[in-house]
Amino acid sequence: MQRAIRLIAIDLDGTLLNSKVELADENRGALLRAHEAGIEIVLGTGRRHDFALPIAESLGFDLWMLSSNGAITRSTRGETFHRDFLPKLTTSKLAQAMRKYRSYMVLTFDRPGVGAIICENHDDLYGVIQRWMDKNEAFIEYISPIENALTEDPIQAMFCGPVELMDGAQEKLNALDFRQDFTLLRTQYDYRDLCIVDLLNAGCSKGHALERWAKHRGLDRIEVMAIGDNYNDVEMLTFAGHGVIMGNACEELKQTGWTVTLHHDEHGVAATIDQVLETNAAILDA
Repeated sequence: MQRAIRLIAIDLDGTLLNSKVELADENRGALLRAHEAGIEIVLGTGRRHDFALPIAESLGFDLWMLSSNGAITRSTRGETFHRDFLPKLTTSKLAQAMRKYRSYMVLTFDRPGVGAIICENHDDLYGVIQRWMDKNEAFIEYISPIENALTEDPIQAMFCGPVELMDGAQEKLNALDFRQDFTLLRTQYDYRDLCIVDLLNAGCSKGHALERWAKHRGLDRIEVMAIGDNYNDVEMLTFAGHGVIMGNACEELKQTGWTVTLHHDEHGVAATIDQVLETNAAILDA
C-alpha cells in the first residue's frame, strides 16, 4: 500500500525562493497548508542558519532547518539538534593547499555577530557575490592570513567565483592527498557565471542531515520528500523516497529520474505540495 508523505525537505535558493530571491505568496500558502495537514516542513539550505532564519520565520510556524548544507540542524526557536564541524587542522591544510584561490575563500563559524564569516580579501569576492556580501556585511571580518582565524573549528570553508575558475579549484581540491577528510559540494548558477564550492566535514551533506532527522522522527525514507534544484541538493534528493527537481534546474539534474516540477518562478514548490496533499488525502481515504 502506498504510504503518505509525512516530511518534506525543501531547498531555499532556486527552489522555494523565486528568481528575485523572494518567497511568493503561493509557496508560503502551500507550506502553511501542508503544516496544517500534519506534514513536517524542513528547510535544507546552503545558507547559514542566521541568514536563512528570516525566511523561515516568515512562514508563520516553527520548523527545523538543515543549514550550511547540513552541518547545522537547528530550529527557528534556536534549539540545536546536531552540529558537524570542519576540523580546523583540515581547514588550515585547505587554505595552504589552495593559495591560488585564497582571495575567493570564505570561512563560516557557528557564532553570532562579526566573525561569523571570515574572508581574507574583499575585492575579488565582492566581484562575484556582491549581493551576498552586502546582506552579510554585519557578520564579515577580514583576517589575513585566513589561518589566523582558526581559533576554533569552522562550520565550513567555501570558494566562490566564476564557473571556469571554480572548475580549476575543484579539480585541485579533488587531487589533494587528504581529500578523504572533507566533503565537497558544488552549487552552480550559469546565468550569473557563479559557482560555489562548499567544503564540509567528511560525511556531511544535506542528505546525511535529512537521514539523521528522519531517523530521529521515526520516519522511513518512503515517507520523506525532498525538493531541490542544484548539485548540493543531490544527496538530499537521493535519500528521500520522493525526490523532486525544479524545472529551472540544469538538464543534467533533470535526467536523474526524479520528478520534475515547475520552474521556481512558476511556484513549483506550491504545485508539488498541493499534489502531495491530494495524494495523502486519497491514501487516508482508501
